[in-house]
Amino acid sequence: MTVRVRDLEVSLGGRRVLAGVSLEVPAGSWTAVIGPNGAGKSTLLRAVLGLVASRGEISVAGEDSQRLKPRQRAHLVAYAAQSPNLPVGMTVFDYTLLGRSPYIPHLGRESARDRSITEEVLDRLDLTAFAARPLDHLSGGERQRVVLARALAQQTPVLLLDEPTSALDIGHQQQVMELVDRLRLSDELTVVTTIHDLTLAGQYADALVLISGGRVAAAGTPEEVLTGPTVEKHFDARVHVTTGPGGRPLLSLERP
Repeated sequence: MTVRVRDLEVSLGGRRVLAGVSLEVPAGSWTAVIGPNGAGKSTLLRAVLGLVASRGEISVAGEDSQRLKPRQRAHLVAYAAQSPNLPVGMTVFDYTLLGRSPYIPHLGRESARDRSITEEVLDRLDLTAFAARPLDHLSGGERQRVVLARALAQQTPVLLLDEPTSALDIGHQQQVMELVDRLRLSDELTVVTTIHDLTLAGQYADALVLISGGRVAAAGTPEEVLTGPTVEKHFDARVHVTTGPGGRPLLSLERP
């Protein structure tokens, strides 16, 4: 399912956060949104979800996202927040089951199918053994997988992930990115992530969109976007760019 954004504008608290932002994410591809802190990356995802008021055009699978009701939108797009609310004492199974909420009637209860889908998702993410464990008894990497599990339980064609590797060590970062990539390919998902680690973004995403100052400063393949001059201009960092496996860029800091 293709995601298209045209001339998006978002203002929060009287301050313009995004202005004239356009991008297109082809069906089944992975686009990473990068940029310095405060550039508006997370706001872009929230606008696609209809969580913040915006101007411009947003479409998912040809549907005008801004005209859809929340429940209709939740059938198309799933979202994993950077710092989600993880209720103390809630089990992994019950939290993942929340992903089925768009399919459960108001004042109704989950069906056997909802529970079956939840069990299947936990199995795919190697979380079955944690099903009865409280969320507050999980490690950081385990929590990230559970947040992803809830999003996958929605069974949507589009997956939005806000900084899925934040606060994880390098090993867990790689595990999460590999997991997202496998799920994208097996389920033909369209994936949009925000991510602050430029090398990780360059190693996994098909395309990068650099947001700086609330606008698109660069867009294209990782090789086109992650150049020394571009990184220095927008991140105030001098880097050495080399070519890694598959021709993808690897970044290392240049010492003065």
